[in-house]
Amino acid sequence: MPAVASSEHTVLGSLHLRVLATSDLHANLYPYNYYTDRPHDGGGLARAGGLIAQLRDQADNCLLVDNGDTLQGTPLGDFAAHTPAEKGRLHPMIAAMDTLGYDAMTLGNHDFNYGLEFLQSTLAGAAFPAVLANIRWAGGAPLVPPWVILDRTMRDSAGRPRQMRIGLIGLAPPQTLQWDRYILDGRLEAEDMLTAARRDIPAMRKAGADLVVVLSHSGLGAAQAYEGMENAGVPLAALTGVDALVAGHTHRLFPAPQKTCPAWMDIATGTVHGTPVVQPGYGGSHLGVIDLTLSEITQGKWRVSASQSSVHPVGPELPEDAAAARIATAGYSSVIKATAQDHKATLNHIRCRIGETRVPLESYFALITNSAAVQVVADAQRAFAREALDGHALQHLPLLAAAAPFKSGGPAGPQNYTDIPKGPLAIKNAADLYIFPNSLAILRANGAQVTDWLERAACAFHQIHPGRNDQALIDHRFAAYNFDVLDGLTYAIDVTAPARYSADGERCFDTPGRIHDLCHAGQPVTPDQEFLIVTNSHRAAGGGRFTAAGAATPVLTPKMPVRDVLIRYFTYCKTLNPQPGATWRFHPAGGIRAVAEIGPGALAYPERITACGLDYLGQSDSGFIRFALTV
Repeated sequence: MPAVASSEHTVLGSLHLRVLATSDLHANLYPYNYYTDRPHDGGGLARAGGLIAQLRDQADNCLLVDNGDTLQGTPLGDFAAHTPAEKGRLHPMIAAMDTLGYDAMTLGNHDFNYGLEFLQSTLAGAAFPAVLANIRWAGGAPLVPPWVILDRTMRDSAGRPRQMRIGLIGLAPPQTLQWDRYILDGRLEAEDMLTAARRDIPAMRKAGADLVVVLSHSGLGAAQAYEGMENAGVPLAALTGVDALVAGHTHRLFPAPQKTCPAWMDIATGTVHGTPVVQPGYGGSHLGVIDLTLSEITQGKWRVSASQSSVHPVGPELPEDAAAARIATAGYSSVIKATAQDHKATLNHIRCRIGETRVPLESYFALITNSAAVQVVADAQRAFAREALDGHALQHLPLLAAAAPFKSGGPAGPQNYTDIPKGPLAIKNAADLYIFPNSLAILRANGAQVTDWLERAACAFHQIHPGRNDQALIDHRFAAYNFDVLDGLTYAIDVTAPARYSADGERCFDTPGRIHDLCHAGQPVTPDQEFLIVTNSHRAAGGGRFTAAGAATPVLTPKMPVRDVLIRYFTYCKTLNPQPGATWRFHPAGGIRAVAEIGPGALAYPERITACGLDYLGQSDSGFIRFALTV
């Protein structure tokens, strides 16, 4: 919460400072979809560069920051991580950020996905500091500086040069160490974000910071603070000494229209507990802007007297004003030029052929019925696991494969689907089916843990109430990559029962739950029955708030990325024809008509629409196609 200048103070001067922020870029650099191998009209850092140049030109004083999850998320990021760079050549995201003149960044949890050596070498090329206060080397040494103070000469409202000391502190979810524990291997330690902020912000003030901006790779979650919060943006904004806060991690927008608004949130001005806050979405979809008016209340002492936060969509459109259009074009072109070689090399890599498929691999219907796109991942994981377990003392246990539709609508919107036509397969298709750089893991779990694992996945659906038709079925707050299907079992999901977990994984009920008729080889699964489950390293560490997976016993953790498992499987099989089994189904709910919203690409598969018993209802305001189905 900033110390706001009051009417009791005599104002000696004032100035305007614009803070521009990106967050969760996830290696979206070019306006190009590497999965479909086609240009797209969406965001990305290059197009954001045009908007950055334009909005910076309009401001007397400007600061440009990034809020983490920058390096991972597209084949370009993967290729940069796994291909030795020429000596002196920068990571493409860092090269672009250097070109645009970033002032600082923090790290997000996904920036650790490729390991610490890669992260350190990547950051070494940046012409700006990275800050992170609550994750450090085991033993206490800083991984990167916890905070920095930037000395900047600014122009006040009278045009006079003024010296300003701007403090920036970085924070990331402490769960990062859990999610990537198989990669980080105990080399780091983490603390609660609020604890770190309460310690370091006074130290920043004591060191002379006139202004403190928090770069929090954390969403706007619960209002009440608790130890180890993952999304701590709200209580962080309430801390004394915070002048502005950039939020992230959850890929949402703030400020943005909301149905209801708590008293401590002001959507019109974009404040939380009176602190200016911005959260700019995902993948360069938006640019965050915090406009601050600072008043000098005593010689050299500045306070926030007014603020306005906003998010600006990033797209191909240029401003009508010719001069502004030239500025925007120059910003965009500078990034394209700086990273053209990386883009070309990525294209050459993703186009390498690795096999073919006799059936389309699409995820449009993966939350309605069993999917070939999910099945092929399960098949590849199981094939690798059987080979790895050969001769192992536990190889006699039943082997299950956990796989999910990584792209199936959800918060990322109606275009967020996998759609691979039958025919040739290339590396880009393996990346499309498995978008994260997780490694394989094999766990030992009992029937009770298996059931709870599936209960977490079953919160993908809204509760359907008997006697009421046309209720929404799919909860689009739920990220489909958490809809784990445990291949090797059969079970039914009762959507009339309350979900045991919320969409983001918080346990809500201790009821029997939604999973019915859970069987293996036609026999009911008992709580103490033992299984081996091949999954990914993120899930094995409890990622996605799958507590049952995190509590299971690790059996094997080969350092083999799941995507490489897919590539190897595709290459070995040469021709794929995955046939999804009858793993899961909806439990009969008495013939209630529900409504499922699916991406418009589903209309290209009329036979699947018919097989799923879907009736077309039209398009929603959010761009999804509405279908009716009976459950």
